[in-house]
Amino acid sequence: MMPGRVPWVHAFLIGGGREDTAVLASHRPFVAALGDAPVVACLALDEPERWSSALRAAGAAEVRMIQPPERPRLAGCAGVYVAGGLTPAYQEWLAADPSWLSGDLVYAGFSAGSAIAGRRALVGGWRAMVDGVEVAVIDEEAGEDLETVTVRDGLAVVDALIDVHAAQWGTLGRLCHAVLAEGSDGWAIDEGTCTEFRDGAFVAVHGNGAAAHVTPAGDGTVSVSFAAASRG
Repeated sequence: MMPGRVPWVHAFLIGGGREDTAVLASHRPFVAALGDAPVVACLALDEPERWSSALRAAGAAEVRMIQPPERPRLAGCAGVYVAGGLTPAYQEWLAADPSWLSGDLVYAGFSAGSAIAGRRALVGGWRAMVDGVEVAVIDEEAGEDLETVTVRDGLAVVDALIDVHAAQWGTLGRLCHAVLAEGSDGWAIDEGTCTEFRDGAFVAVHGNGAAAHVTPAGDGTVSVSFAAASRG
């Protein structure tokens, strides 16, 4: 994989959500993109039955579970799905050596799996600097066991920074601070919702909610626009 290159042709980034309707609405577009009788490699730190059940309910023919310390093996799979949990732990497991990546597959991330999909990964934190003073920008419970808003190397599935549980946890403000710090655009995705990308470029929003696109304005501020999932 060449440095600076976005390798993934097709990706679906899911903002989270546990309810059955949210899971189906956000997972079906990914599975539908895999073709007939798709086999999915599911990379998860824990709760293997939860992720396998979600993918099968969405139409996956076979789910191959991969958990640490096992190395990801993607041969024979149409897509790879990185599950949710503690985002810094997923970043440490998968982003340290992304040589297992294959841009020929369709990628899906759920919550943490979405957050680490960017070239730079917004892995957590709940405090940031505002006018030289560190203040809370999100509830501490959403900080992923980190205090300061933290960005680390990601998987480079897309160029943008990604935050999740946007409407439910109020993460849009955290993403705005990360966008200003990194000088990169970002997406804050609601639960039950996924954003679709092709060749690193945004295509559409699917599911039950919306996604907020945050871009740096160049003057120390950001611009925010919203895209809702189509109901048609």
